[in-house]
Amino acid sequence: MEKLVKKLITADKKTESGILGKWNATVFYVERKKCWLITNGLTKYNVILTNIKSSELTNIDQVFKDTLYSQLIYDGIITEFKNLDSIIGGLDFLPTDNDRSTTGFQNHSLRSLDWWKEEFGNLENMPVKDLTNRLNTSPIHIGQGQKISDYTNSIEQMNKLLNK
Repeated sequence: MEKLVKKLITADKKTESGILGKWNATVFYVERKKCWLITNGLTKYNVILTNIKSSELTNIDQVFKDTLYSQLIYDGIITEFKNLDSIIGGLDFLPTDNDRSTTGFQNHSLRSLDWWKEEFGNLENMPVKDLTNRLNTSPIHIGQGQKISDYTNSIEQMNKLLNK
């Protein structure tokens, strides 16, 4: 991922994350087309950007915000775009921080996506918002204990975070 956005990476690690915290991105391919799986570190909420080209990197802030907003709506999380835009602000690309928890979560999500790629074939036939919704409704564990109340899904967690 870092090779693709090398020009956008800043060395300043003191960048503030805001209420949504940091997001991790990884690249996967569907029919040799670059797609990004972007996962929120706090909520494990996923967004998939499809067919990202180098020429689109100058607008990647807007592409991400538009895709996130449409995924939130699809997942039933209602918020105004202005509100989301003000919460996110500008995107800062930082070198990897080796967040093993989020990386492991993304690897699991990529295995699910590989399964679905086989089912739908090409990128045009893939219902990306639906597949992302499937990832976001998968049970996740938040917390330290093993109580049933420590299990939730990414949509519930993102909804809580946005509606504090």
